Amino acid sequence: MRIGFGYDVHRLVEGRRLIIGGVEIPFPKGLLGHSDADVLLHSVCDAILGAIGEGDIGRHFPDTDTAYKDISSLKLLAKVSGLLKDRGYTISNIDSTIIAEKPRLAEYTAQMKKNIAATIGCDESRVNIKATTSEGLGFAGIGKGMAAYAAVMVEKK
Repeated sequence: MRIGFGYDVHRLVEGRRLIIGGVEIPFPKGLLGHSDADVLLHSVCDAILGAIGEGDIGRHFPDTDTAYKDISSLKLLAKVSGLLKDRGYTISNIDSTIIAEKPRLAEYTAQMKKNIAATIGCDESRVNIKATTSEGLGFAGIGKGMAAYAAVMVEKK
């Protein structure tokens, strides 16, 4: 068994769609990034890559490569899942936390969980997603951005 940890952060800006966990969430701002800037999926990708000793998301999908411009992070997760399987590992569990003051995300986490499980090819019971605020503190608390953390345990098949 191996454990990986992931973290991601993006600024909130006008003129972008807000995509988290592969779900488009109605909100006047979206996350700024080269891809769709999905903080949750980026943290999950980094956690998986860390668990299998394959570096980080920036190494595999650099923001200098136009192939990844505005790409759905579900596609990035699918590629990371392919690496996981190629190395002979499966997901034991994923535990993640999204930090955002607004919008409230609880009603969207079930669909996020389905998206992650379907993309990786694991049972939904192996994926956990929590959403919290930072009580008005820091960049997330004042609405300038969002962050996400993920811990992943993988095991050899």
